[in-house]
Amino acid sequence: MRRTARAVALFIVASAVVPVASAVAVLAAFLFLPLPASLPEAREGVTAQVSRIYDVHGDLIGTFERFDTVRPVAREDIPDVLKEAVVSAEDRRFYSHSGVDVQGTLRALWSDIRAGQVVEGGSTITQQYVKNTYVGNERSLSRKVREAVVASQLDRQVDKEEILFRYLSSVFFGDGAYGVGAAAETYFDKAVNDLSISEAALLAGLIPAPSRFQPRAHPEVAEVRRTQVLGQMLREDYITEAEHAEALAQEVWSFDVSGFPPEGQPITFIHPRRRVETAFPYFVDYVRRYMDVHYGEGAVYERGFEIYTTLDPGMQLVAEEAVRATLSGTDPPLEMALASVEPGSGYVKALVGGRDFNAPGGSVNLALGKDGGGTGRQPGSTYKPFVVAAALEAGIPPSKTYSGRSPVVISGHPFQNFGGSNFGTVDLRTATRASINTVFVQLMNDVGVEETMDLARELGVTTSVYQEGFHGLSVSLGAAEVSPLDMASAYGVFAARGERADPTPVLAVLDRDDNVLEENFEVEQRRRRVIKEVTADTMNDIMRGVFQRPGTAVGRGIGRPAAGKTGTSQDSGNAWFVGYTPTLSTAVWMGYRDSNKALRNIKGVRAVTGGSFPARTWQDFMTKALVNREAPDFNEPAPIEPVVNQARREARRGFDIGGRRTARATPDGGPYAEDLPPASVEAPTTTTSTTTTTTTTTPPGFLGRRPSTDDDP
Repeated sequence: MRRTARAVALFIVASAVVPVASAVAVLAAFLFLPLPASLPEAREGVTAQVSRIYDVHGDLIGTFERFDTVRPVAREDIPDVLKEAVVSAEDRRFYSHSGVDVQGTLRALWSDIRAGQVVEGGSTITQQYVKNTYVGNERSLSRKVREAVVASQLDRQVDKEEILFRYLSSVFFGDGAYGVGAAAETYFDKAVNDLSISEAALLAGLIPAPSRFQPRAHPEVAEVRRTQVLGQMLREDYITEAEHAEALAQEVWSFDVSGFPPEGQPITFIHPRRRVETAFPYFVDYVRRYMDVHYGEGAVYERGFEIYTTLDPGMQLVAEEAVRATLSGTDPPLEMALASVEPGSGYVKALVGGRDFNAPGGSVNLALGKDGGGTGRQPGSTYKPFVVAAALEAGIPPSKTYSGRSPVVISGHPFQNFGGSNFGTVDLRTATRASINTVFVQLMNDVGVEETMDLARELGVTTSVYQEGFHGLSVSLGAAEVSPLDMASAYGVFAARGERADPTPVLAVLDRDDNVLEENFEVEQRRRRVIKEVTADTMNDIMRGVFQRPGTAVGRGIGRPAAGKTGTSQDSGNAWFVGYTPTLSTAVWMGYRDSNKALRNIKGVRAVTGGSFPARTWQDFMTKALVNREAPDFNEPAPIEPVVNQARREARRGFDIGGRRTARATPDGGPYAEDLPPASVEAPTTTTSTTTTTTTTTPPGFLGRRPSTDDDP
């Protein structure tokens, strides 16, 4: 049996090695025989075109230009320590082979065979330069053969120092830096001849995979690689033990990740990325991230796009001022973000991702959540409208009643109202306006966690992805993380009467030759229906009541028809207000940038809720953003009938067509606000609602993640 196994193993190795060895032998004949030493024509060097960004009026608001594409250097400018670091890391036999290192290639091949994967490259510095300059990077055997032949020819014609100089002047170091001159300037803000041993080792370590080892974004990975190169330099006797120890202590420190370092600490400091010069950095950053996704990372710095955006500069300035006024008198890391979207078109009109785009610690766009380099945030009760919408879609009418007693126990787990408040038997309209947690837990139990999250995702909450055994009833209270842009977009579906257009910052993209690459002017083609008109109309009617008692944002109206919802997550760690009119949907978030620390004792407010600073900021922004604009009303909804009634009607093969009703002129509130019961009603002695039991076997989920138990008083 062992003999058979050894035979099989030998056969496999031979199958891999013999053809390669044969190829190496044939290639060696080309490399070492006296062939004509004529080089092919060199390819053009790196070029980059400036991309320009325009607002909705066609005015220039910023540019994307590669600030560090190439920085020419003289041969004598490149220090020995950098050349030694690169040779140690990339090709330690550089000075002894003839352009192609057959020994190194076979060694790399054997390492790859033993590991069962590619673990060691076999290309020399000369081959890498040839690939970049003469033959391209097509993944084929013929290209590798051409590369080797040209490398051998180049080695015969040009001395080693010149080859190394040409290579270091053109190789890509990531972050747009081609050549050591650009790399030294962009990462260390210094000339190449001033590089230290540690800095040289870091640059040398970037060459194999600049994105993976990127020190600005991934300092911990870059540090591992830098340490490896320093070890190789020591083994090759390019540096002494003392120099190695001194350099090793200078660990990588990225300003974009960690801000300024402690004073006196030995570090290899990675300077912050240069900022795009614009009056609207958060919106321009959003455009850059959009372009990276749709046209390739870094394309905006190279391809010379003309980018026409949806930005309304007047609204943007108002948004920035509203956020600045709220944060005035407070200090980082307390932050606020705002996103405003036009319902129906998906056009993002204004976006503020924090108090200072250039703040120490890196540029995080909090309005975009995880897509902006930050994290999502628990939405608290601003998630509750999705539960109601799912119920309406399932045929549950807004007149459905539940017990508002606190706590309510489901599957042995208690759920509380904000502050332990008790309510009597209430319908969904009242429960939404007063934000009664226990009602929504029961409602989601009837509708289904997965069904609710699926609908939220359809509405635009990109992070609302159901995971069985993980998500449970606490989702109804805002346990899933979201972003302000997602929330503004999702609420905009209600304003657009059930139709959704994906949010976009871009109206059109043209290339350098004015060819249209993308245009988003045809709004009708971009829209799709995600909920019924009657569902959206009813949601608008219900959510208008947030501004009237017992609503949680009383006094935050804007003098025109509007609807919305407050939200406060567990222990006041995040505070939200998401509100909209028929023409503009805006989400405001407030919290700490680096944690879910409780929002307490801020500007005289003991505990911040969504109805306080976020609702005030929303009110300030919306009032000014919509000044002198038409104030259309929402469409008043038709009655939503229970599913059973619909089934009976279909069974008799008939249907009713009701006339459309026009909404009453009731700014800031719903037409039925005067009919609402008082905010606090003594709860019945039983914990069972009038229509459903409060004890089920549904797995609650999220119970170990401290779900939110808000809402606002």
